[in-house]
Amino acid sequence: MYHSPIQLDVFPTDVQMRRIDPARNMRRYYRLSVQRDLFGRASLVREWGRIGFRGQMMVETHPDEGKAITALMKLAGAKKRRGYVD
Repeated sequence: MYHSPIQLDVFPTDVQMRRIDPARNMRRYYRLSVQRDLFGRASLVREWGRIGFRGQMMVETHPDEGKAITALMKLAGAKKRRGYVD
């Protein structure tokens, strides 16, 4: 029997980016990850801060993986426009 893959298998669920600008003493990281919670919903985990230091973290809960991945891709695009690279 054929089972269609869930969205977590088809689209990226982890993104790690950096923004380094020595002239401005800037060494930042930004991580995005889609994970399932205990209740079967999808969570978008966002972590950011200065490279080498403990940063901040925020968890957004979404009703399904599709919405969480859409949010991940939208945030990753915004960060890339601000100078972050993979």
